[in-house]
Amino acid sequence: MKKIIVLLFASFSSLFAQEEKTRAVHFGIIYPISSNGSEASKYSNNVSLHAISGVSKNERVLTISGVGSLIKENASGFQMAGVFNQIGNNSSGFQMAGVSNYTKNDSKGLQMAGVFNGATSANTQISGFMNKSGNINGAQVAGFINVAKKVKGVQIAGFINIADSSDYPIGIVNIVKNGEKSLGVSYDEVGTALLTFRSGGRVLYGILGLGYNFNNRRLNDYYALETGIGAHLIRSPYFRLNAEVYTQSLYAFKDKNAYQKYGIRVLPSYRFGERFEIFAGPSVNFVNYKTEDHTNLSERYIWKDVKYDHFKGFNLGFTAGVSVKF
Repeated sequence: MKKIIVLLFASFSSLFAQEEKTRAVHFGIIYPISSNGSEASKYSNNVSLHAISGVSKNERVLTISGVGSLIKENASGFQMAGVFNQIGNNSSGFQMAGVSNYTKNDSKGLQMAGVFNGATSANTQISGFMNKSGNINGAQVAGFINVAKKVKGVQIAGFINIADSSDYPIGIVNIVKNGEKSLGVSYDEVGTALLTFRSGGRVLYGILGLGYNFNNRRLNDYYALETGIGAHLIRSPYFRLNAEVYTQSLYAFKDKNAYQKYGIRVLPSYRFGERFEIFAGPSVNFVNYKTEDHTNLSERYIWKDVKYDHFKGFNLGFTAGVSVKF
């Protein structure tokens, strides 16, 4: 009987010892100078307000810190910090930080940061430089790079997307493990030859091309840079129909301004073998350049106008080439 009483007492003691410590409001300057003191990491709060930084176990509604918030377990609601938010387990709601948001496990909601967002899985990540996650069920939007595993949604990056699977990457370079990469050569209506890297997923892909214009070589050496986004509209074992939106800049290094061409083209293509593809199709382009720096490279204009040493017009063009998949 005595042993039973001791065991019951120990059980009740353990139960009360494990009861969660909660606060409606937690405020402070920097850990441990706060209303929860040195025990702050053991408290769960509804609202936390800190001049510099704060530490807590869980946050449920609102967390604001001048520099950063360190939440040991879970966070929900709204977390805002001047530099960082760090969550040790899961998060849901909205995280906003001047530099970085990091959730160790799952982030269900929106992460928005000036530089970096990280999570094991996430719904939406928006950053000025980089997003990294395991699985994405929504969107990644970054100024430079997105990294993920399985993406159910869209990746939008200023330069590069990396994923195991991503059908809708929007970036100049897209390294998708189960996607497609090709290197091709092409020639267009103004005499520009390009070496172009196309990379992407099942539906969308990016375009990055470098080349030279042979039509104007007696006047200026024009070096070409082309970037854009394409889509596979029709896919079959031998025939594909692609549509591309692109911008092409021709640079003569002695001139201040580039010869600019912005276009939309449709490219039917025929694939032979496992790797090779030939393509050719029409384009509609808007041309824009300074007449003091450049000469006209096309005569097939639907409309054109010259005012104040500035040429602009719409022309009809074409692109033809061959590519190899790798």
